[in-house]
Amino acid sequence: MENKTLETPAVNEQRRNFISGSISAGFLGAGIAAGLVPALAHAESGKPVDRMASYTADQLERVKQVLVVPPMVPAHDQVAKGKPKVVEVRLHVEEKQIELENGTKAWVCAFNGSVPGPLIVCHQHDYVELTLVNPKTNTLAHNIDLHAATGALGGGELTLVSPGEEVTFRFKAIKVGTFVYHCAPGGVMIPWHVVMGMNGAIMVLPREGLSDGDGNNLTYDKAYYIGEQDFYIPQNEQGQYKAYDTVLGSMNETLEVMKTLTPSHVVFNGAVGALTGQNSMTAKLGETVLFVHSQANRDTRPHIIGGHGDYVWNTGSFSDRPSQNLETWHIAGGSAGAALYTFKQPGLYVYVNHNLIEAIMKGAAGHIKVDGEWNDDLMTQVSKPSPIKS
Repeated sequence: MENKTLETPAVNEQRRNFISGSISAGFLGAGIAAGLVPALAHAESGKPVDRMASYTADQLERVKQVLVVPPMVPAHDQVAKGKPKVVEVRLHVEEKQIELENGTKAWVCAFNGSVPGPLIVCHQHDYVELTLVNPKTNTLAHNIDLHAATGALGGGELTLVSPGEEVTFRFKAIKVGTFVYHCAPGGVMIPWHVVMGMNGAIMVLPREGLSDGDGNNLTYDKAYYIGEQDFYIPQNEQGQYKAYDTVLGSMNETLEVMKTLTPSHVVFNGAVGALTGQNSMTAKLGETVLFVHSQANRDTRPHIIGGHGDYVWNTGSFSDRPSQNLETWHIAGGSAGAALYTFKQPGLYVYVNHNLIEAIMKGAAGHIKVDGEWNDDLMTQVSKPSPIKS
């Protein structure tokens, strides 16, 4: 995708827990506008003042962002045009079963039906106005905590909805970078919902676009969003993975497996092999690709086998100078990071969590198919395999 212009009773108990405070246990946790007005002015103190930060939501144009299923990302501008915007997004919660691999199923609570939820993209000083819809066919209460938002609980208290309800809230994106969002309805429901795939990411770009830290602009030809997810599927006495008829029916035994901190599966985008075969990511020789990678619950370590991170924001902060030429980078649990790489050779690249046990044995691997002409100067087979010479 080209992205240079890249748009019951259980419920009642959850609500009581949230309001009464059980939530606290789980919540530790462009430079020129349209060519007319300088983005930076100077106050009497002589310190720069960002004019783009001074607008309020009622002064701004409203745009609806068309969210897409990961690994694709919404259409967006890499450099902001004109004034900030009010970016409207709508997320529906789906409680459903998905297949992880070979008949192994898991109940998930999925934003817009996908694991991870869709990537949201905006620019610094934009407002994000988000509507969260919890259909009446669902069983559980849900909300959303956005790590990009500034305010208590990241919007969690303002967005708690029971089945059959929807809610709209708005926040101003004042911090730049890549950030996780996830459901956090209170108590043990927080980790349970997160490991049921109820998480995603938001990217807040600098208004002037990405930079190498020395004032040079960085651009990309396409972007992909990889959401890494740990699952905890109970097993029976014969070691077979168990299945459940209802989402609440899966809860107690899943919580017991979660206490071991040992996932049964660690996957990209909701299933083993979800980013392989016909679903592989693609690129062309010479293209620069932005990879956004999130993990809402556990640390991870992305690596492109045969490639590198030319520029990496492993903490997700676009305010920081990116690291360069990394073989593997670390992303802390509960965060999202970003990396740029320009492909110099064609072929099949494997994108992995470089805990190779998790990559090969538990599923945290995807493919990138790159088209182009091979360069023997960068890599070649000097001689074919032959018997060892004595």
